[in-house]
Amino acid sequence: MNYTKTEKKLIEAMEQMKIIDAHEHLPPEHVRTDARVDVLVLFAHYTKTDLVTAGLAAKDYEKVVDCEQPLKERWKLFRPFLKEIRYGSYARPAFIAAKEFYGCGDITDKTYMKITERMRDMNKPGIYKKVLRKKCRILTALTQAGRTDYDTKLLTPLMPLDTHARPGSADGVDQKADALGMKVASLDDYLAMVRTALEKLKTERVVGLKTRAQDTSNPDRKEAEELFTKMMDGDANAGNAKPLCDFLKHQLFELCADLDLVVAVHAGMWGDFRQIDSEHMINVFPLHPRTRFDLYHMGMPSVRRTGVIGKNNPNVWLNLCWTHIISPQMTLSALDEYMDMVPMNKIIGFGGDYGRPVEKVYGHLVMARENIATVLGRRVDRGLMGLKEARAIAHKWLYTNPKELYRLDV
Repeated sequence: MNYTKTEKKLIEAMEQMKIIDAHEHLPPEHVRTDARVDVLVLFAHYTKTDLVTAGLAAKDYEKVVDCEQPLKERWKLFRPFLKEIRYGSYARPAFIAAKEFYGCGDITDKTYMKITERMRDMNKPGIYKKVLRKKCRILTALTQAGRTDYDTKLLTPLMPLDTHARPGSADGVDQKADALGMKVASLDDYLAMVRTALEKLKTERVVGLKTRAQDTSNPDRKEAEELFTKMMDGDANAGNAKPLCDFLKHQLFELCADLDLVVAVHAGMWGDFRQIDSEHMINVFPLHPRTRFDLYHMGMPSVRRTGVIGKNNPNVWLNLCWTHIISPQMTLSALDEYMDMVPMNKIIGFGGDYGRPVEKVYGHLVMARENIATVLGRRVDRGLMGLKEARAIAHKWLYTNPKELYRLDV
């Protein structure tokens, strides 16, 4: 990449900053180090979308990233599609990681075995610290892997909100209650149990719950009570009925406010993204003014309307996690508009959003720094702010804002 002088100065400044990584799916380190790895792990996770769209059969993709299968066969299956995806933004972090950690400037027939050997040598306890702390300067990463058994403050967990917003069945409720030494016979009993469960999660360093932007009706307690009673009486459908789940979602939003937990909201990308558009939350956010909401992914592709949502709601933060690799250009244009619309303390600049390929967190961070430097650099060069001000804003986005939103002790 070629940078302007201002962009280069800003990137150099950001390279020295401590970072809060505001979204990952990283499991405990031993999950990574106990598994076999090879070069094709670098194409796990989001590059699946591009590979399958390019023509690789979904069943063949699962084979490609299965490190228990012979690598040479999987490389032959993968190689024809590499040329189709290599210039996409999902793939770029893999090439950055291959160069930075494994000393290979490209991933080719000549280098894939060398990269594999070096990956296997590095795949040992300490890899998270080497990648995240030493290379990325990440103090902690907010991670969502549905678990809390982390033995390091390098990873800070969030948990799924639907665990409690979708009670499912009487047996499921009884199992949760038994685990907490409680009994549930009524909706009020269930809400008391949920509060206890969230209090327990807080002792396990959980700082937030994650949900999705969905059409959520206003809470109707009477209908929710009727459905809850039917569920406890054995109705197989009542426990996942929308009126009950919507009521419980609203109750959980209030409980999060009571317990100082953030509600993270996935919005946009995946599947029929119209069903998880950030606009579904327009009527929800104002109902819970005490609750802090972290609105993910710029709501891509609805980045502009998501910006307006952030502008209008004091309890909503706009999180750029994942966006830098979905589309750098969309991120650039949206971030530029967010600077026009949204206070600087309401933007969160980076979340890698990876699970298995931890090396790619660094590649994603490189791309995030470039995007931030481009947006801020343009304003510096146009005389709209000074370089010192731009550095301070970058620091807010990468460190101060996520730290303050999540009340992190780092």
